[in-house]
Amino acid sequence: MKLDSAPLEISGISPSEIELELKDSNDFNLTSAQCLPVESVVADSPRKQESALVVFGTTFITIFLAEIGDKTQLSTLLMSAQSHSPWVVFIGSAAALITTSLLGVLLGCWIASRLSPKTVEKSAGVMLLLISLMLFWDVFIGY
Repeated sequence: MKLDSAPLEISGISPSEIELELKDSNDFNLTSAQCLPVESVVADSPRKQESALVVFGTTFITIFLAEIGDKTQLSTLLMSAQSHSPWVVFIGSAAALITTSLLGVLLGCWIASRLSPKTVEKSAGVMLLLISLMLFWDVFIGY
C-alpha cells in the first residue's frame, strides 16, 4: 500500500460514490474548462493561511538566530547601557530593523519581478561564494 493512498472508509468517500463518479466522468468536455488566476485559487485555499504561518515562522526563526550576538545587537546593548534609556534605544533599533527589512523585501520583490527564481538562486549562490572567498582571503593574508 502506498503512503499517499488512504482506505476509502478513512477518506470519507464510499466505494459506490467513486463508482458513480467514474461512470459520470467518461465524457470529457475539455472546451468548457476555465483557467482561473492563481491568486483566486490560492486565496480560496485553506492551505494559504498555513503557508503564510510557515513562511512567517521560518522567517522569524532565521532572522532571530542570525541577529543574536551580531554587531547590531551588541551596539544596541552598549547604547542602552550608556544612555540609561532602554525603551528609547529599543524603539530606535526596532524602527531601524523594520526599515532595513522593508528595504530588503522591496528589493527582493523588484528583483523577483525581473528575474526568474532560478536566476536569483544562482546569483545568490555566486555572491555567497564570492563573499566566502573574500573572507578566506582576508584570513590568510592577515596572518
